[in-house]
Amino acid sequence: MKVFDLELESSHYYIKRNAIVEKISFNNRTFYAKFERINEPLTPLLLKQHLQREYTIALPLLQDNHTNYLVIEYKGHEYQRFYHLIKHLFKTLKIEDYSIYQGKDTERLQVFIQVDRLTLEEADNQLQTFSDALKEKMTKKWKCLPSSILPTEYNIVTLPYKKMSN
Repeated sequence: MKVFDLELESSHYYIKRNAIVEKISFNNRTFYAKFERINEPLTPLLLKQHLQREYTIALPLLQDNHTNYLVIEYKGHEYQRFYHLIKHLFKTLKIEDYSIYQGKDTERLQVFIQVDRLTLEEADNQLQTFSDALKEKMTKKWKCLPSSILPTEYNIVTLPYKKMSN
Protein backbone atom coordinates (compact mmCIF):
# COMPACT_ATOMS: atom_id res chain seq x y z
CA MET A 1 0.00 0.00 0.00
CA LYS A 2 1.37 3.39 -0.96
CA VAL A 3 0.82 6.14 1.62
CA PHE A 4 2.08 9.43 0.18
CA ASP A 5 5.51 8.29 -1.02
CA LEU A 6 5.91 5.47 1.51
CA GLU A 7 5.68 1.85 0.42
CA LEU A 8 4.19 0.04 3.41
CA GLU A 9 3.51 -3.67 3.04
CA SER A 10 1.70 -5.70 5.63
CA SER A 11 -0.79 -8.53 5.90
CA HIS A 12 -2.46 -6.73 8.81
CA TYR A 13 -3.03 -3.28 10.30
CA TYR A 14 -4.02 -1.78 13.63
CA ILE A 15 -6.98 0.44 14.40
CA LYS A 16 -7.11 2.67 17.48
CA ARG A 17 -9.95 2.07 19.89
CA ASN A 18 -11.24 4.27 22.70
CA ALA A 19 -10.53 1.64 25.34
CA ILE A 20 -7.70 -0.75 26.14
CA VAL A 21 -7.97 -3.80 23.89
CA GLU A 22 -5.01 -5.84 25.11
CA LYS A 23 -2.74 -6.18 28.12
CA ILE A 24 0.81 -7.14 27.05
CA SER A 25 3.53 -8.43 29.36
CA PHE A 26 7.03 -7.83 27.99
CA ASN A 27 10.42 -7.80 29.79
CA ASN A 28 8.87 -7.51 33.25
CA ARG A 29 6.71 -4.58 32.13
CA THR A 30 3.01 -4.32 31.35
CA PHE A 31 1.75 -2.45 28.30
CA TYR A 32 -1.87 -1.53 27.66
CA ALA A 33 -2.62 -1.40 23.95
CA LYS A 34 -5.41 0.75 22.49
CA PHE A 35 -4.64 -0.45 18.97
CA GLU A 36 -6.51 -3.57 17.88
CA ARG A 37 -4.85 -5.85 15.35
CA ILE A 38 -6.96 -6.51 12.24
CA ASN A 39 -5.72 -9.54 10.30
CA GLU A 40 -6.34 -8.30 6.79
CA PRO A 41 -4.51 -5.91 4.44
CA LEU A 42 -5.17 -2.18 4.58
CA THR A 43 -7.62 -1.04 1.91
CA PRO A 44 -7.71 2.27 0.00
CA LEU A 45 -11.06 3.04 1.68
CA LEU A 46 -9.57 2.62 5.17
CA LEU A 47 -6.64 4.82 4.21
CA LYS A 48 -9.07 7.49 2.99
CA GLN A 49 -11.06 7.24 6.24
CA HIS A 50 -7.82 7.60 8.20
CA LEU A 51 -6.86 10.74 6.25
CA GLN A 52 -10.35 12.13 6.91
CA ARG A 53 -9.74 11.39 10.63
CA GLU A 54 -12.62 8.94 10.91
CA TYR A 55 -10.21 6.25 12.18
CA THR A 56 -6.64 6.17 13.40
CA ILE A 57 -4.76 3.46 11.52
CA ALA A 58 -1.28 2.10 12.22
CA LEU A 59 0.93 -0.40 10.45
CA PRO A 60 3.65 -2.67 11.85
CA LEU A 61 7.25 -1.64 11.25
CA LEU A 62 8.66 -5.13 11.67
CA GLN A 63 8.25 -8.13 9.41
CA ASP A 64 10.29 -11.23 10.27
CA ASN A 65 12.26 -9.09 12.76
CA HIS A 66 13.37 -6.74 9.93
CA THR A 67 12.31 -3.23 8.94
CA ASN A 68 12.49 -1.05 5.83
CA TYR A 69 11.87 2.18 7.75
CA LEU A 70 13.31 3.87 10.80
CA VAL A 71 10.84 6.31 12.34
CA ILE A 72 11.37 9.24 14.67
CA GLU A 73 8.13 10.67 16.05
CA TYR A 74 8.27 14.10 17.67
CA LYS A 75 5.48 15.56 19.78
CA GLY A 76 5.96 18.97 21.32
CA HIS A 77 5.64 22.71 20.89
CA GLU A 78 9.15 23.03 19.39
CA TYR A 79 8.16 21.02 16.31
CA GLN A 80 9.51 23.68 13.90
CA ARG A 81 12.89 23.63 15.61
CA PHE A 82 12.88 19.82 15.51
CA TYR A 83 12.02 19.92 11.79
CA HIS A 84 15.03 22.11 10.98
CA LEU A 85 17.31 20.24 13.37
CA ILE A 86 16.53 16.84 11.80
CA LYS A 87 17.11 18.26 8.31
CA HIS A 88 20.48 19.66 9.40
CA LEU A 89 21.45 16.41 11.15
CA PHE A 90 20.63 14.32 8.09
CA LYS A 91 22.49 16.71 5.80
CA THR A 92 25.53 16.42 8.09
CA LEU A 93 25.25 12.60 8.11
CA LYS A 94 24.64 12.57 4.33
CA ILE A 95 21.26 10.86 4.73
CA GLU A 96 19.06 11.73 1.78
CA ASP A 97 16.40 9.02 1.72
CA TYR A 98 13.96 10.33 4.31
CA SER A 99 10.57 12.04 4.43
CA ILE A 100 8.93 14.22 7.05
CA TYR A 101 5.19 14.10 7.68
CA GLN A 102 2.70 15.79 9.94
CA GLY A 103 0.96 13.54 12.40
CA LYS A 104 -2.49 13.96 13.88
CA ASP A 105 -1.88 17.64 14.74
CA THR A 106 0.69 20.31 13.89
CA GLU A 107 2.85 19.54 16.95
CA ARG A 108 3.43 15.95 15.79
CA LEU A 109 6.08 15.21 13.21
CA GLN A 110 7.01 11.82 11.81
CA VAL A 111 10.35 11.27 10.13
CA PHE A 112 10.57 8.12 8.00
CA ILE A 113 14.09 7.07 7.01
CA GLN A 114 14.15 4.43 4.31
CA VAL A 115 16.59 1.60 4.99
CA ASP A 116 17.31 -1.72 3.34
CA ARG A 117 15.89 -4.49 5.51
CA LEU A 118 17.65 -3.87 8.82
CA THR A 119 17.28 -6.24 11.75
CA LEU A 120 15.63 -4.86 14.89
CA GLU A 121 19.03 -4.64 16.61
CA GLU A 122 20.63 -2.77 13.68
CA ALA A 123 17.64 -0.40 13.53
CA ASP A 124 17.83 0.19 17.30
CA ASN A 125 21.55 1.04 17.10
CA GLN A 126 21.11 3.44 14.19
CA LEU A 127 18.15 5.17 15.84
CA GLN A 128 20.11 5.52 19.09
CA THR A 129 22.83 7.37 17.17
CA PHE A 130 20.26 9.81 15.74
CA SER A 131 18.58 10.25 19.12
CA ASP A 132 21.88 10.96 20.88
CA ALA A 133 22.77 13.60 18.27
CA LEU A 134 19.35 15.26 18.67
CA LYS A 135 19.62 15.20 22.49
CA GLU A 136 22.69 17.43 22.28
CA LYS A 137 20.55 20.19 20.77
CA MET A 138 17.12 19.92 22.39
CA THR A 139 15.01 18.30 25.11
CA LYS A 140 13.94 14.76 24.20
CA LYS A 141 10.30 14.77 23.13
CA TRP A 142 10.52 12.09 20.47
CA LYS A 143 10.41 8.34 20.25
CA CYS A 144 12.26 6.08 17.88
CA LEU A 145 10.73 3.05 16.21
CA PRO A 146 11.23 0.17 15.90
CA SER A 147 12.64 -0.40 19.36
CA SER A 148 13.91 -3.58 21.01
CA ILE A 149 12.58 -2.41 24.40
CA LEU A 150 9.00 -2.49 23.08
CA PRO A 151 6.82 -5.50 22.31
CA THR A 152 6.01 -6.24 18.67
CA GLU A 153 2.49 -4.81 19.12
CA TYR A 154 4.05 -1.46 20.06
CA ASN A 155 6.48 -1.38 17.13
CA ILE A 156 3.76 0.09 14.95
CA VAL A 157 3.50 3.51 13.37
CA THR A 158 0.39 5.61 12.94
CA LEU A 159 -0.02 6.52 9.30
CA PRO A 160 0.89 10.15 8.57
CA TYR A 161 -1.72 12.75 7.63
CA LYS A 162 0.26 15.22 5.53
CA LYS A 163 3.64 15.30 3.78
CA MET A 164 5.95 18.15 4.71
CA SER A 165 8.51 19.40 2.23
CA ASN A 166 12.05 18.22 2.87
